[in-house]
Amino acid sequence: MNVVQGIAAALTPLGLLWTVLIIGVATFLHELAHYALARRQGVAVHSFSVGMGPVLLRRQWRGTEWRLSLLPIGGYVEIDGMAPEEDGQGSYRQPTRGFAALPVWGKVAILLAGPLTNLLLAIGLMTVSFSSQGVAVPDRARIEEVVPGSRAQTLDLRVGDVITAIDGQDIPETAQVGGRTVAGWEGVRDVLTKAGPHTFTVQRDGQSRDVRFDWSPTVGGQKQLLGIRYAPDVQPVSVGAAFVRAWQVTGEAVPQVIRSFAGLFQRFFTLDLSRDENVSGPIGTAEIVSRAAAVSPWALVQVAILLNLSLAFFNLIPIPGLDGGRIVLALVGALRGRPLTFQQEQAINFAGFAFVMLLMAFVVVRDVSRFF
Repeated sequence: MNVVQGIAAALTPLGLLWTVLIIGVATFLHELAHYALARRQGVAVHSFSVGMGPVLLRRQWRGTEWRLSLLPIGGYVEIDGMAPEEDGQGSYRQPTRGFAALPVWGKVAILLAGPLTNLLLAIGLMTVSFSSQGVAVPDRARIEEVVPGSRAQTLDLRVGDVITAIDGQDIPETAQVGGRTVAGWEGVRDVLTKAGPHTFTVQRDGQSRDVRFDWSPTVGGQKQLLGIRYAPDVQPVSVGAAFVRAWQVTGEAVPQVIRSFAGLFQRFFTLDLSRDENVSGPIGTAEIVSRAAAVSPWALVQVAILLNLSLAFFNLIPIPGLDGGRIVLALVGALRGRPLTFQQEQAINFAGFAFVMLLMAFVVVRDVSRFF
């Protein structure tokens, strides 16, 4: 199987369609927030594009040219006074109207609107998911499937059983598995790597019972399987409780996102192309969406939540060219009492843009390299 065949096998037409839709909606709302905050402050917006690259369709409405572009990988808005303007003699100068004439809080509001919209969309989707599907309980593992004829079936483990303790110890909220900190319910698989007698305390129909068994991870060199598929137990919650939990999950995600981006930058600077489960490129993202589309609509909602959180946090990184970098430049200008010169801002933004493009190219190369 060559590289092209490997990529094609990992993706599905339906998955690609959902990838375009999810990323397209997230990007459209991100740019729409920039547009709305600019217009709210009386700043003109020259163009609003859904997609990048060559323009396929365009229409003038309310002083803005609305565009549909060829590549469904993002979008942009051209806000008056944000880009340098020609001086009529073939050179460029610092703009003095529109965005450039706003006070610092007005500039920050426009720049912050996009990432905040993605963040609020993720929280809204989490609220809907939690209130409809329940909230995962990290210290309880629910058995979702028992393989016929397996060891689990002979032990009378059943679908719907909830494992609450292992070997006499309550399942903790977090566990260490393979050097990673994971939710406690994931520790079940760690126990099955250890030989000896084990006890699962399970709840069934409101009653607790102990399931005792002797276990050997391998027999004759062959890995043994207990024969269960399990997931975290879920607890029904109200819409209000789901909303609170969504904010909690978002706050808990911040350290993990920071570590993920820090790991990406480290791999970038060391040219480490090994696979990183925490950060996916466009192919990896489409592959995840393809798998989610084959599972359920709620799995797609989970992917949409992760993509919106990633888009929000990535754009807030203080790299020139991203919203976070532009916010830093606006704040620096306010602290100096005057904006940066045209030459300074151009040099900084060019360096930031070049870095982001190189970073994106690295992620794509790493995405493709795993198929070799």
